[in-house]
Amino acid sequence: MPYTTVVDVLLLLARDNRVLLAQRHNTGYADGQWNLPSGKLEDGEDVVDAIIRETREEIGLQLDRDEVRLISSIHYRAPEGHSRIGFVFTADRWDGEPANREPDKCSALEWFPLDQLPADTVPYTAASVELFQRGEHFGLPGWETPTRSLELL
Repeated sequence: MPYTTVVDVLLLLARDNRVLLAQRHNTGYADGQWNLPSGKLEDGEDVVDAIIRETREEIGLQLDRDEVRLISSIHYRAPEGHSRIGFVFTADRWDGEPANREPDKCSALEWFPLDQLPADTVPYTAASVELFQRGEHFGLPGWETPTRSLELL
């Protein structure tokens, strides 16, 4: 049987050494924790279309396809064993200020120092931000074995 997994798109907006995070609410997963604005790839769309759609839906910004750039990919395995693949994008320019467009799923949006994320940050998000800070483009957090420690490549 072929391997299948969730494909996520995550938006890492950074300015003045701060990153925008959303506090999850009423979703049934990681509620109360801080996460990058993100979502799942839908059938029939490419990952760039997906990040543009998710950004518009979640924080109300319109991203230009030519301004969006991939900064890393991450194959994450949670302690419970499920895994997912994420494509982390950024944009250097955007118009307006991010606003919470999904208050039923998000209780707050805040900018945090890149090197001082809240203790209750979703581990997947924390790993993505760490990759960004280190200038690395690929990571495998959660896939360590007894003979291999966690390495972000």
